[in-house]
Amino acid sequence: MINPLVKQLKIGCARLWPHPLGVGKKEMLLSGCGAGLGLMITGWISHWMLGEANLWFIAPMGASAVLLFGVPGSPLAQPWSIVGGNLVAATVGVSVGVPIADPGIACGVAVGIAIVLMFKLRCLHPPSGAVALTAILGGPTVHQLGYGFVLTPVLLNSVLLALLALVFNNLAGRRYPHALADAEAKPEPLPMDVPITRADLHAALMDGEFLDIDEDDLQEILQRAECAAHRRLDMRS
Repeated sequence: MINPLVKQLKIGCARLWPHPLGVGKKEMLLSGCGAGLGLMITGWISHWMLGEANLWFIAPMGASAVLLFGVPGSPLAQPWSIVGGNLVAATVGVSVGVPIADPGIACGVAVGIAIVLMFKLRCLHPPSGAVALTAILGGPTVHQLGYGFVLTPVLLNSVLLALLALVFNNLAGRRYPHALADAEAKPEPLPMDVPITRADLHAALMDGEFLDIDEDDLQEILQRAECAAHRRLDMRS
């Protein structure tokens, strides 16, 4: 008989090894090409507009590109997420960095405030945390810009990358922005006549663009939805 502690350790170690991502080779290639082109064009246009003497590009754009081109269906990768999130984070970073001299404290306060504001403004974007840190830790070049850093390069980079993601993703056949507007037709409820397994969910995920969700989590959501539907029908009867 296996010791319960050993069993839990084995399970814990097994969880460290991720499941295969539910994404096909075509989507992998599109994601890589899109991110590469998006960053190159954004950098080139920003450099052309701002010139050599200015800060024209920031590193967090690389993380933004992973989301916008690699996971375009994620709520964290929508145009308002990158533009609003980075705008909020840069503003908070500059504002907090002035009165708080200790960079460690300033970074913690800035990112914490930025996260709350991004949630409230519906523009949560993980790379924006790095934007807030850049405003504080970016050195004399960033500090001299003051609130100008919010507009150039942060806002400029963000808008350009969002526009390029909009063009590329739609040319690639992806719906982007991903959320449907209220006026658009929503998918009709589908009666499930057969049980759906994890393998079925994996096959479905492999068929389309990459969604940031694991098959097991998706299966759990379907089970919860089924329970909610049963409760709704019971209340009507």
